[in-house]
Amino acid sequence: MAQGTIRDFDEATRSGMLLTDERAEVAIDDRSIGDTAIRTLRVGQRVRFAIEEHDGAAIARDLRLVTFD
Repeated sequence: MAQGTIRDFDEATRSGMLLTDERAEVAIDDRSIGDTAIRTLRVGQRVRFAIEEHDGAAIARDLRLVTFD
């Protein structure tokens, strides 16, 4: 799974963008969040996710928060 950081997120539409560790932009849509415990995402949060290509654009799937012990 890839990892990255939330760049922006709109709670109303449940969409936004994240930056991978390789500095590529990946879209977040209403189907991206894979963990039902996530209510919102904040700028700067670390996440891991799968990438799905749709109409030539990268979209995050199965997005989960990265926790540090």
